[in-house]
Amino acid sequence: MNQNRWQNLMSVLGVAENRETYAALCSAYGEKHRHYHTAQHITDCLEKLDSVLHLAQGPAEIEIALWFHDAIYDPYKSGNEENSADWACKFLTDNGADSARVERVRAHILATKHQVVVSDSDAQLLVDIDLSILGATETDYAVFEKNVREEYKWVPSLVFRNKRAEILQSFLARPQIYSFQFFRDRYERTARENLRAAIAKLSS
Repeated sequence: MNQNRWQNLMSVLGVAENRETYAALCSAYGEKHRHYHTAQHITDCLEKLDSVLHLAQGPAEIEIALWFHDAIYDPYKSGNEENSADWACKFLTDNGADSARVERVRAHILATKHQVVVSDSDAQLLVDIDLSILGATETDYAVFEKNVREEYKWVPSLVFRNKRAEILQSFLARPQIYSFQFFRDRYERTARENLRAAIAKLSS
């Protein structure tokens, strides 16, 4: 979450530097209860965006959505994506963005609920970026699962294992996890291997 990158994005969006919002986002992603949904996750997502800018219709909108998509993250509550989207949309509206842009960014962030397969190509690209962790190396994927469990350490083991297996199975059941061929080529096979192994471990 580089400040120069933030300021460059503000320039592209045609607004002031908004250093206060940058600081607020850094503070949010630095909350002690976060283990996966941290500044490092956002940095990783932004780096992946850089490699697929040629696939984006509205790269600045995808980027601002990535900055905000986990800004509100309370594992004890539902509605984190909605609250994150509200923050992003208020930020954009307060800075003069038109309503169409605001609603596109809202839709991008809500797509990271991963409950439905989205049809908008930029939302698909953002979701592919967010889900790229599923296709990480076996070691990195194990760290991901460990960090997610740490964020939900208050959930009883049996409840967590059942719910987590259900979530992972929902991705495995998709005909394709990733919408773009770029991501399928790099992550699809490994993601399915990771998911199957994780589900088996949770179910053992």
